[in-house]
Amino acid sequence: MVAAEPLHQRLAAEFRARISSGRWPEGRQAPSEAALCEEFGTSRGPVRQALATLRAEGLIVGGQGRSPVVRRNVPAHTASALGSFTAWAREHGSEPGQRTTLQARVPATAEIAELLQVAPGEPVLELRRVRTLDGEPALREHMYFVWSVGRTLMEFDPDSGSVNRFLLDNGADLFASTHQLDAVAATVEDAEQLGLEPGAPLLRVRRITTDAAGDVVEYAEDRYVPGVTTVTVENRLFAAPTGAQAPIPIRRNA
Repeated sequence: MVAAEPLHQRLAAEFRARISSGRWPEGRQAPSEAALCEEFGTSRGPVRQALATLRAEGLIVGGQGRSPVVRRNVPAHTASALGSFTAWAREHGSEPGQRTTLQARVPATAEIAELLQVAPGEPVLELRRVRTLDGEPALREHMYFVWSVGRTLMEFDPDSGSVNRFLLDNGADLFASTHQLDAVAATVEDAEQLGLEPGAPLLRVRRITTDAAGDVVEYAEDRYVPGVTTVTVENRLFAAPTGAQAPIPIRRNA
């Protein structure tokens, strides 16, 4: 017998269908969490998780303490390697893996504080992992989260799978990401953990993630092994939310 999908996934699929059909018109408020709970006869948890998924997909804005608003000019939903390595790997028939090298609450350095828009010394969650693809080292992840999001990850075993999926399932507001790609030489630590020679070329992807209000919630730097993964970036017209902040500059020597 095939297990039924979790309720929050079924709710997310129903909400997407309502947006696609126009039942929830673009630019208009969707029903509140309370109204959705009453309609579907469920608690707030699954409804919040479903709405968080739609926020991450760019289909709605808000939904935490107020009725969500359906975005105008919503994009088609596509999986992105930059958004979730786990989802990308499985979509392409490969098995992702991970090995955590650090998971800790740390004080924000001046540089990280600037990127996360917090005060120096404020607690943040630092997470480092080596990701594998079919058992072979594929990239190093180095992530920092503001503490309001990071403290949720203290309950997560990062060796168990997708950080993004865990955060979305727990109601985190991961609305949009800005990526910067360049090439760097492998450090000694890169080389040791990825099985390369120091100085070998790596593709570096630096990411800033914001919530629906435009506040920064994550800064991350991923370093990909050439020949193991291919990163494809798809551009499409996308209507920015009202009041969205300008892209955050990332230092070249970071």
